[in-house]
Amino acid sequence: MSHTSQISLTFPDGARRDYAAGVTAGEVAASIAPGLAKKAISATVNGAHYDLQWPIHADASIAIHTLADDAQALELIRHDLAHIMARAVQEIWPDVKVTIGPVRDYGWFYDFDRKEPFSPEDLGAIESKMKQIINARDPVRTETWDRARAIAYYEERGEPFKVELINRIPEGEDLRMYWHGAWQDLCRGPHLQHTGQVPADAFKLTHVAGAYWLGDSTRPMLQRIYGLAFKNRDDLKAHQTMLEEAAKRDHRKLGREMELFHLQEEAPGMVFWHPNGWQIYRNLEDFMRGRLRSAGYKEIKTPQVVDRVLWEKSGHWEAYRENMFIVEVDEDGGKEKRINALKPMNCPCHVQVFNQGIKSYRDLPLRLAEFGSCHRYESSGSMHGLMRVRGFTQDDAHIFCTEDQIESECAGFIALLSGVYRDLGFEKFDIKLSTRPEVRVGSDEVWDKAESALKGAIEHLGLPYQVNPGDGAFYGPKLDFKLTDAIGREWQCGTFQCDFNLPVRLGAEYVGEDGAKHHPVMLHRAVLGSFERFIGILIENYAGKLPFWLAPRQVVVAAIVSDADAYVHEVVNALKKAGVRAEADTRNEKINYKVREHSLGKVPVLLAVGMKEVADRSVSIRRLGDQVNDMMTLDDAISTLGFEALPPAA
Repeated sequence: MSHTSQISLTFPDGARRDYAAGVTAGEVAASIAPGLAKKAISATVNGAHYDLQWPIHADASIAIHTLADDAQALELIRHDLAHIMARAVQEIWPDVKVTIGPVRDYGWFYDFDRKEPFSPEDLGAIESKMKQIINARDPVRTETWDRARAIAYYEERGEPFKVELINRIPEGEDLRMYWHGAWQDLCRGPHLQHTGQVPADAFKLTHVAGAYWLGDSTRPMLQRIYGLAFKNRDDLKAHQTMLEEAAKRDHRKLGREMELFHLQEEAPGMVFWHPNGWQIYRNLEDFMRGRLRSAGYKEIKTPQVVDRVLWEKSGHWEAYRENMFIVEVDEDGGKEKRINALKPMNCPCHVQVFNQGIKSYRDLPLRLAEFGSCHRYESSGSMHGLMRVRGFTQDDAHIFCTEDQIESECAGFIALLSGVYRDLGFEKFDIKLSTRPEVRVGSDEVWDKAESALKGAIEHLGLPYQVNPGDGAFYGPKLDFKLTDAIGREWQCGTFQCDFNLPVRLGAEYVGEDGAKHHPVMLHRAVLGSFERFIGILIENYAGKLPFWLAPRQVVVAAIVSDADAYVHEVVNALKKAGVRAEADTRNEKINYKVREHSLGKVPVLLAVGMKEVADRSVSIRRLGDQVNDMMTLDDAISTLGFEALPPAA
């Protein structure tokens, strides 16, 4: 490959400088100022994150990064810590085999092949060794090797996993090696300049878990060590505090305490809803049904078991087959097997509803909604309570419209989503617009129109958004909505996707104003995502203390003395007539015991009733979390609680 002898680099302020071809980003930093060279950690070259040691051979834009640049700094700190941890492990236990160690949210992990399990004491020893390596300020260097040399190197050192990784790298692609001190690893990079650039007091090894090599259950089981890392000790402490709070709010723990649901081995990834949990589900479903009705959606219901022929036509059989549950049916007394699948998504079935009868442009936009039951195969290791399951129900809808209607439909959807999130207690959400990928269907003109429509809808509503270039689906651009919960965690729930492909594949057409047939644009959209996951998010967001209208058990009327039992039942019946979910507690237990028990069950309101309340026709009202009781007349209590039991109005 030939390179010019001089190249021009353009800096963020627009200034340009000429350098010899092959100059490194580190040399560029040094040419600007010695202080910058000392502080520099990496560069962005033509939009790519670049190691300071990598040569630049052609004209490019460049920005030098320091530890003040959060995104780049955290990526490198976490990546370097993965290498430093692997080095520490092999220095303590030289016979351990290394594999891979990627960066993940808030930290990293590294997989090891070791006969003995890592213990908590081992993690402490590894941390101590890592700090020694960091304090040594060992230099980090990199080289590119040819395939034969790299394979020979790892074979000689008895590292079979690295040899397999090399064999998986496409021919002709550079094999980059990195050294942290004398310890070496195969890695794409980039990395820091020396180990001392990693803050020694801002990381923590958290736990060990089993992980199959390359995620394949037929391959060896490895030991995965997880770590957290931040730029400073305060950020680490804040994250650890958040994790402690998250553990208290864990929906699996609260689900047991509140008797909401359970999962069991006979139906992995499928939820057994208990009466209390199903009440939450129904409350949420009724709330969403009302919002959809107000927004002009028509609710439908489609089959769960569908012949593979439809999945082949839609393209899902080829692209999604490994995640589908297959159902074989003996037709005609066993003479023929018919292969069906439990639907993993609802969209092909919604097109079938659209295709019934002739559609005109006057019928558009047509908004079809379904609380659709879907099934997708998830590996046993990836499932997590309600958050990731195999059987779930989506608040799914598809809008069939013209290209000119995309912007108004997008704006209407964002308004719907904003209202739902707000009324469910989520004031903050972020929007990400993902634009055309390199491989896509549809003309550039159509993509221009769709991307412009999505941008226009967001900007018309005055909402901030972030663009993810090239991250759209092959069939159209999309918006993803991330909400923020009470302890600062982000959850991607809502989505809005333009689809130019599926209506064509499945023959969806309408008669246009010109009398000709046209394919509609199909807009895939969801607000909650899945009911199961969103209920898990709600439980954790509220730490089980759900809003009164959504709570499964709203009021317990507790007798202080048995002589008040008849009045207790009178109060319960009156509350039920007012639309409140009320129940009586006339057990022969002390009132303080009842208060503690129902507080643990997260019942929002407890009405205590003794002979004074009977005489006054009043109640002593105690709300969950309050330390004092209020006295109210029975009529006022019924009126107040009946109003609070109503879901938020659209």
